[in-house]
Amino acid sequence: EVQLVESGGGLVQAGGSLTLSCAVSGFAFDDFAIAWFRRAPGKEREGVSCRTSSDSSTYYLDSVKGRFTISYDNAENTVYLLMNSLKSEDTAVYYCAAGRFVDVPWNEDEYNYWGRGTQVTVSS
Repeated sequence: EVQLVESGGGLVQAGGSLTLSCAVSGFAFDDFAIAWFRRAPGKEREGVSCRTSSDSSTYYLDSVKGRFTISYDNAENTVYLLMNSLKSEDTAVYYCAAGRFVDVPWNEDEYNYWGRGTQVTVSS
C-alpha cells in the first residue's frame, strides 16, 4: 500500500522555522518525483518545492526561494521541507505528493499519490 504521511506542522511566529517531514512507503523512493504543495485559506493549491526522480533536480516557488529547502533521506524514505524566515503568507495546509512521471513539477495531475496534509500557521 502506498502511503505518504506528513508531519511537523504547527504554529510558529513570523521569522521562525519549521521542518516538515513526509514519510513515504509502498513504492521505490528513487523512481518518483516528490513534491510539496500547499493550500492557503481561500486560495488554490500551489506547488512549493519539488525533487525530480530523473536527476534529483530541485525546484522552488519563487516566493520561497532562499527560505525553504527540500531534502531527502533515502535510507529512511523520508522527504523534508525546511522552512526558514516564515511569513504569515506561508500559512497553509502543506501536502506531500509523489509522481512516477512528472514533466512539469507544478502540474498536480502528474502526481499519483498524495498525503493528507499538515497545517502550518504563521502568526504575525
